[in-house]
Amino acid sequence: MSLKDQILEDVKQAMRAGDKARLKTLRMVTAALKQREVDERIELDDTAVLAILEKMIKQRRESAEQYRAGQRPELAEAEEAEIAMLQAYLPEPLSDAEIDQIIEGVIGELGVADMSGMGQVMAQVKARVQGRADMRAVSGRVRDRLSG
Repeated sequence: MSLKDQILEDVKQAMRAGDKARLKTLRMVTAALKQREVDERIELDDTAVLAILEKMIKQRRESAEQYRAGQRPELAEAEEAEIAMLQAYLPEPLSDAEIDQIIEGVIGELGVADMSGMGQVMAQVKARVQGRADMRAVSGRVRDRLSG
């Protein structure tokens, strides 16, 4: 079963269970998926669905930070609850050691020695860790490795 099909099935289960919070979040996801399919006239595969989920998680993290800065902890907690629901669809996260190993492998393959090749390295690393690591943290690790 594809990731998109799993999400659609979970919408039905949330409706049957009367889980309004989960249903709201899953409906947001399905709306984003359908919007992308209509805009680009494509059928989304699991990689594209993961990219959309990651984008939604990133947006919610940023919103939660803003709410906390604005002294609105109840809104931040709602965003964090949505993040937890969305993360359930992502693959198992990579450990720091695994991420470092992937970064080292890509740098070795490309023969990059300084910051001028960061874009190339990030493109390759992103393809390998899609949905399994926070790309902001990965970018920092690549920057540290190439500048050090």
